[in-house]
Amino acid sequence: MKALLVLFMLLALPLPVRAFPPVPPPPAGTVVSEAELRRVIGDFLAQKDQHLNAEVTVKKIGISGDLKLPAGKVSYEVVAPESWEGWGNVSLALIVRVDDQVKRNQTVLVEVEALAEIVVATRPLERGEVIGESDVALARRDLAHLQGRYCRKTAEAVGLMLKSSVRGNSPLRADYLERVPIVKSGQLVTIVAENDVVRITATGRAKGSGALGDTISVQNLASQKELAARVVDATTVRVDF
Repeated sequence: MKALLVLFMLLALPLPVRAFPPVPPPPAGTVVSEAELRRVIGDFLAQKDQHLNAEVTVKKIGISGDLKLPAGKVSYEVVAPESWEGWGNVSLALIVRVDDQVKRNQTVLVEVEALAEIVVATRPLERGEVIGESDVALARRDLAHLQGRYCRKTAEAVGLMLKSSVRGNSPLRADYLERVPIVKSGQLVTIVAENDVVRITATGRAKGSGALGDTISVQNLASQKELAARVVDATTVRVDF
């Protein structure tokens, strides 16, 4: 009975309080908002596309949420693939530094639309046709949907000959076009070799077709030798002498 009484008295005594060290406050940091990150990417895209002769619209910037960083001076660097011309879909690298130390390197997917006037065929055009002014016109196209170098002015196409057929309303690529040959393969030409002292001429046969200024192979009919000659006009070629 006495033992129980002692136990009850001990339980009634206040328990000692264990002291814990104070919890330090979380370290101070910097929060970069999603809007700020989008601004950084947007500024980079605007600078990249400022020299494009096109109407540029950023359709997508793949950033979601704020960015938590340690305290310090924040700086940004945006890196694009070397081959990217400024339009279409691309993955950019957003490098974030705090006090010049890299703290985040993340991939950002972007989509850029660039509408520009492109030369298109007004009708179906066949291989070998010489393009006239009525055969082409300017139309707005998204550069992201085009491949290769396309003509941006009708003057770049008028007067040239097509190397392949083109459907109506299709853009004209520069590599689809070539100058019109004025010397045809197999025709007779006058071969001219001259300098300040002497002028020599001979009759030859063109071994290939060529436009004004092109270098073609010709055969001297007297010697049967083949020479490289530059097209001067529709009946004359010149060799270096």
